[in-house]
Amino acid sequence: MSKPLILVTNDDGITAPGLKALVEVATKIGKVVVIAPDSPQSGMGHAITVNNPIRIDESEVFGEIESYTCSGTPVDCVKVGIFHILKRKPDLIISGINHGSNAASNVIYSGTMSAAVEGSMESIPSIGFSLDDFSHKADFKPTQNFAEKLIEKALNNHFPSNVCLNVNVPKLPLEELKGMKVCRQANAFWEDRFDERLDPLGKKYYWLTGEFKDQEQADDTDMAALKNGFVSIVPVQFDMTAHHAISQINKWKL
Repeated sequence: MSKPLILVTNDDGITAPGLKALVEVATKIGKVVVIAPDSPQSGMGHAITVNNPIRIDESEVFGEIESYTCSGTPVDCVKVGIFHILKRKPDLIISGINHGSNAASNVIYSGTMSAAVEGSMESIPSIGFSLDDFSHKADFKPTQNFAEKLIEKALNNHFPSNVCLNVNVPKLPLEELKGMKVCRQANAFWEDRFDERLDPLGKKYYWLTGEFKDQEQADDTDMAALKNGFVSIVPVQFDMTAHHAISQINKWKL
């Protein structure tokens, strides 16, 4: 029986430790092809390259595993992977392991999750993995443990159509993680601020900063799961229609 074909990508770049950790897990389960950005692409969201050429180069980062660098975004990586490199849809797309949480509204900005969303748009089972730790020396072993379990479940069960999974792991040792919890996206947002600074020529420039705040403090969200030591799993869809608002807008008698 042939192994499932797994496309692996990320937004932190081909040399990111999180990508290496995810590839290690995927190779235990299936035939792996890696297509990742040639430089960090965090915060790119669902951007695609339209005004510049996309360059694809073979990479030796993962030894004998078929690997490529892409000059574009994480979504570009998925598109190029499906339609040019593989010339077929893989059995699974996995993205990550991202440095830092992609819970709540972070999913909108995340290149890691946008790669997974792109996969779901092509009706491919897709999962984005993130670890709530920004350190370059982050310990990915606990995330690997849960990623392996979830990848096997995704391949051996019916995967919801046009849906991807947003998986976030707390920064905790494996023995302190309580398990996985399927939940909803929290109503949490960045309260943006811009730090004004001066360059050596005395000209102003700005650095985006801010504080991430949970607006509802509910018990059934991804933020609550992470806070309580659970791996959060949020099913994500690309249909952004506010269905509940349709009847309200129709009352405007347009």
